[in-house]
This record gives sequence, structure tokens and C-alpha cells, in this order.
Amino acid sequence: MSDNFEKTAEQAAAFQKIWMESMSKIMQTAFAFGSDSPPPDVLKQIRSGIFQALAQSWEEFMRSPQFTESMKQWMDAAINFRKMSNDFMAKVRNEIQAPSREDIDTVMLTVRHMEKRLLDRVEDLAVRIAQIDSRLNGHAAQAAVTKTTVNRNKTSKARKPATRKTKAEAA
Repeated sequence: MSDNFEKTAEQAAAFQKIWMESMSKIMQTAFAFGSDSPPPDVLKQIRSGIFQALAQSWEEFMRSPQFTESMKQWMDAAINFRKMSNDFMAKVRNEIQAPSREDIDTVMLTVRHMEKRLLDRVEDLAVRIAQIDSRLNGHAAQAAVTKTTVNRNKTSKARKPATRKTKAEAA
């Protein structure tokens, strides 16, 4: 416990040191102007000096070992929290007998496989029906041609004018 407190105190001291340095640089820049420059230029110099000092101090702070270590600790804590919350939610789902994410994914995958197999079978049946239909249409078309020819022959005989048959034709 005391190690964590000492680490935190060291980090706070390092942070305070960086801020004190940046504030001193800001103050030096603010009052380091000549008497011959007009006031608007002085304000621009103050502003640029402040921004430069802030940028430099923040860069030093973010590159400091203390900052990188604290960010590493924060990321580790966030990862551990995520793992703990996932484990907790898995236990809750297990206790209330609710399906887990893996269970749902497995069911969805199984349904997709069944759907694909059913669609493949339906496509095979559609091909077979089309083949049977074409065979039947081929036979039906041939039968229709034959039937039409027979009907035409019957109709054409009925339409022919009656001619006298000779005795030889009648016998």
C-alpha cells in the first residue's frame, strides 16, 4: 500500500515540477520584450511564447517515464476490468441459464448450414422438375403434332365435296 502511495507522490511531484517549469518559461517569455516594440507585437510574442512553452512542457510530460508508466497501468486496469466484467456476465448468464454468445453463434452457424443444404436440395429439385417438364413437353408437343395432323385429316375429309365414286372405287 505504501509503495503505491510513494509512486503516486513521485508522479505528482514530477507533474508539479513540469508545470512549474512551464509556468516559469511562460513568465520569462511574457516579460522578455523590448521597449521599442509596439503593444500588439508584445501580445503576439506573449501568446506564441505561452503556446511554445505549453507545447514543450506537454511534450516533456507525455514522454516522461512517469506518464508512460501511468498510462500502461491505466490500460492494464482497463483490460482487467473488461475481462472481469466479461467473466461476471458469463457467470450471470450461466446462473439464469441464458445462452452465451458462443451458444448463439453456434446456433446461427448451424442454421446457416441447414439453410444452404436446403437451398441446394431445392435447386436440385428445380433442375429435375425442369428436365421432366421438358421431356413431357417434348412428348406432349409430339403428341400434339400427331393429334393436330389426325384432326386436320379428319376435318379435311369432311370438307371435301362429295364426288361420285365409280363402280370400281366402290368395290
